[in-house]
Amino acid sequence: MKYKLLLTGKNNTIIDDFFSHLDDGFDSVSTSLRWEDIMNHVRLMKPDAFCYCVGNEVKENAERTSNLKAKLEPYNIPFVVIGTETNCSAFFKMAACSVDFTLRYPMKVSEVREKLTKFLDDWYKEERERREAEAAQRAAAAEKTMESAKAIDLEIAQALLDAEKIKSGGEPTAASAAPRRKHVMIVDDDSAMLKAIKEQLHDKYDVATALSGKIALKFLEKKTTDLILLDYEMPAEKGPEVLDKLRANPATKDIPVIFLTGVTEREKITQVLSMRPQGYLVKPVEHEKLMAIIEKTLA
Repeated sequence: MKYKLLLTGKNNTIIDDFFSHLDDGFDSVSTSLRWEDIMNHVRLMKPDAFCYCVGNEVKENAERTSNLKAKLEPYNIPFVVIGTETNCSAFFKMAACSVDFTLRYPMKVSEVREKLTKFLDDWYKEERERREAEAAQRAAAAEKTMESAKAIDLEIAQALLDAEKIKSGGEPTAASAAPRRKHVMIVDDDSAMLKAIKEQLHDKYDVATALSGKIALKFLEKKTTDLILLDYEMPAEKGPEVLDKLRANPATKDIPVIFLTGVTEREKITQVLSMRPQGYLVKPVEHEKLMAIIEKTLA
């Protein structure tokens, strides 16, 4: 496999080496020192590495490179500096930027090929491992989401079963026959947040959880609740939209709603309050404030 390199810098001798003596190991393209040219090449060429070949740099060029490193980071392209010990030292003093790899001349062409290839092999191995780890984390999160959704479905099914038993003159399950406690529904797309708040409430209240407004509204078609803790920001259907639907339905319009919000800016808080909820809590939710506002609302 040949790695694709994007080359720039003031050292034309090094750049010529890549075209004349290293073309068997790398596919090289050179560009000017202009940011626009470099970034256009990055977007079109999608290089495996960006190589800055250091010569007798002026301070302006070196300082630009500090900013260029940040511009390349979203593309996950390693930043390589190549030059003599003297030129590299002077460059780093002027640029004051971190790089991913440095090759210091003099060295044989074969050494350049060997060292740069090994660095890129290791870099992309780590990159693959990182992506695989992220994919595994996403899969685990999706599995937890499915488990939470299944738990909600079971709770709805149990509520329907109890309703049918009572309707037919039978006895409900032991859980529903116990003295009724106040019921709280938590609606949030973050399964970890649902679990954390449920843990805080389950000793005092019956708690149902829903990962979306759609699931919550489906639950409320068959069962009621005394209070809803509603996430203000959700990806599919935001809290205000869910609240509008609750208020448009005669069966749910009087259920008190407390917004959960991760924002603290005054403008955003004003937007939250404009919906006239019974209150709001800023995430992460403090236990004392959570219990106090629920008790006050349900009093």
